[in-house]
Amino acid sequence: MTEPRENEESKFEKQRAAKLEKIREMGIDPYGGRFECAEAAADIKAGYVDEKEGQTAKTAGRIVLLRDIGKLIFITLRDSSGTIQIGLSNKLLAGQWDFVKLLELGDIIGVSGQLGKTRTGEITIWVEEVTLLSKSLLQPPEKFHGLSDVDMRYRQRYVDLWANPEVMGRFKARSAMISATRQFLNDKGFLEVETPMMQTIAGGAAAKPFITHHNSLDMDLFLRIAPELFLKRLLVGGMEKVYEINRNFRNEGLSRRHNPEFTMMEVYQAYADYNVMMDLTEELIGGLVEKFCDSSKVTFDGMEIDFSRPWRRATFAELLKEHSGCAIDDVEGLRKKARQLNIEEATMDDVIVANEVFEATAEDKMINPTFVIDYPAVLCPLTKRKKDNPDIAERFELFAAKMEMANAYTELNDPAVQEENFRIQLKGQTDTMATMDEDFITALKYAMPPAGGLGIGIDRLVMILTGAENIRDVILFPLLKKQK
Repeated sequence: MTEPRENEESKFEKQRAAKLEKIREMGIDPYGGRFECAEAAADIKAGYVDEKEGQTAKTAGRIVLLRDIGKLIFITLRDSSGTIQIGLSNKLLAGQWDFVKLLELGDIIGVSGQLGKTRTGEITIWVEEVTLLSKSLLQPPEKFHGLSDVDMRYRQRYVDLWANPEVMGRFKARSAMISATRQFLNDKGFLEVETPMMQTIAGGAAAKPFITHHNSLDMDLFLRIAPELFLKRLLVGGMEKVYEINRNFRNEGLSRRHNPEFTMMEVYQAYADYNVMMDLTEELIGGLVEKFCDSSKVTFDGMEIDFSRPWRRATFAELLKEHSGCAIDDVEGLRKKARQLNIEEATMDDVIVANEVFEATAEDKMINPTFVIDYPAVLCPLTKRKKDNPDIAERFELFAAKMEMANAYTELNDPAVQEENFRIQLKGQTDTMATMDEDFITALKYAMPPAGGLGIGIDRLVMILTGAENIRDVILFPLLKKQK
């Protein structure tokens, strides 16, 4: 029987393992240790002074390019700040040359030596000492950008980050945006808090939860779908301005815009309303655009989004009429429109039909940031209603790039109305997990101040501001199907 042809990857791994053994035979630890005083590549290049003698540098990084031309080797090292070229010569490294010849793409090394420039003007460290810090046993990918490798990029983010500098840049930008958001809220007197990720009742949003089990207490728990009800308990407790940047979990589908585990920021301010939250949202996101984008016009998924302020504010009814041609009280017209849109409307309540038509006709038209305000109250069980029209809830959703970006309410703080709304919401539900949060009603009975509440989808916001077209491109380790 013929032996199966050796897999190319396996062959390269065996070759690298053989070099690893040679390095060990030289008495060199292939997985070194502490390497002190290493400078960032970007700082070394920024600090270089032309024609100044005696400049030295010490740095560490991964080999991402290697050109061996005999007695001279040029290597490009990459660290988290960028890349720098190093030059290794037999003349300067005679005692280490046999070892240096065993270095490969992907290896992590530390180097020190004199700084200079090559004839092509490239700032280069002329290495006088090399330290192996970690030997790479796998061959780096040659083409990590190709569409066929997208799945591998998500699965092996640890390679994607160093193989593709723009990916590292995107996640650095995400981190910086979240830090700037925290600073913005902290400067306004908000207190960052943490609320439970495992909850006995799945509340705060209409979504299917993930279920887990606590063995010691022998009880099922839900991974949170939203932190809302716990944050409002803190308003009752006297924390007047709170926020949480949190992980939420919803047992729903995957798409370019949805991941079952995602990052949401929720903000609550006592003695405020949805108008205050609208101003806060526009100031926050507008500030992020000014800080992290080249201009107020951002290109995303083939669209140009103009974040110039002020942003449009229009009611749900106005936008429904504008894009569907139907008034919100035109029940027959809306049902006819729904049938034209292939919406199965026969068993739906009138308000649900209106919402379905709105989603089908209006949402795709909202490219520039638009606040959709004053929703039908039936759709908003946690929202205070307008005093002059109890059929309308003081709620807004912010849309941009055809996506919902934020959701906010004037929070309902009447315990009797909240309890009745919960009962209406739960009525007819066959899901055994659907349970009223009695403790939240109890909290409201102790009196929650009037308040505004806001939720912003961090992943989607970062997508737009960095130009990433898939939510997986802004989540370091997105959920993926099992590999076969």
